[in-house]
This record gives sequence, C-alpha cells and structure tokens, in this order.
Amino acid sequence: MSEPTPGAGQLRTLAVRITEDLRAQLDIVAQLTERSTTEEIRLALEHWIEKTKADPVILKKAEAVRAQIERKAQTERAAIAAIFGGASATTGKTPEAGTGASQPSPRRGKATTGE
Repeated sequence: MSEPTPGAGQLRTLAVRITEDLRAQLDIVAQLTERSTTEEIRLALEHWIEKTKADPVILKKAEAVRAQIERKAQTERAAIAAIFGGASATTGKTPEAGTGASQPSPRRGKATTGE
C-alpha cells in the first residue's frame, strides 16, 4: 500500500455510486496492484485532479473565478468600511480608546430596575 500524501490532512468519507461493471473492474485492479479498492479510488482521483489542474480551459475558468472572488471581497471590504469606518476595515486595527473614535451608544428603551 502506498503512503498517504503529505499534508493531505484528515481523511473524509465520500460515497460514490458506480455501476456493477465498473466496481468489478475496480476490484480486479485493486487485487492486481495489491492495494485496497479505497486506495485505488483515491489514487485515481489524485491523478484526475492533477490532470485537470494542467488543463488550459480549466486554468482560464479558475482565473475568472479567482477574479470574481476578489471583486466580491473588495465589495465586502468596502461595505465593512462604510459601516464601521475605513481605518478598522482596511488595516484590520481596532480604534484605540480615547482617540475620538465613536463608541457604541448605550441601549435605548426602558431601563430595567433589578426588581
């Protein structure tokens, strides 16, 4: 049996429906390679992922998705800056006490008496 991929993290279960014929072929391949069926599936998926990552069409789509994610992140950063002020949203720093930064106002409404 081959070693797990370094840095792969915790293993998770994935249920996959396949035909009887494909399962029979998978079982034979596993028997011939002296690996488990699960190991054969994992290796096949890893190979397929590596092949897909090198596909120019997929790379172009990935770049478009990456740009879309960045646009959304910029929009959300701007929204946070509009709500909470530019300094804390853009630098990640919180306003320090006594700097004139607005503090949350006390809750309005009926005051409760500890009765």
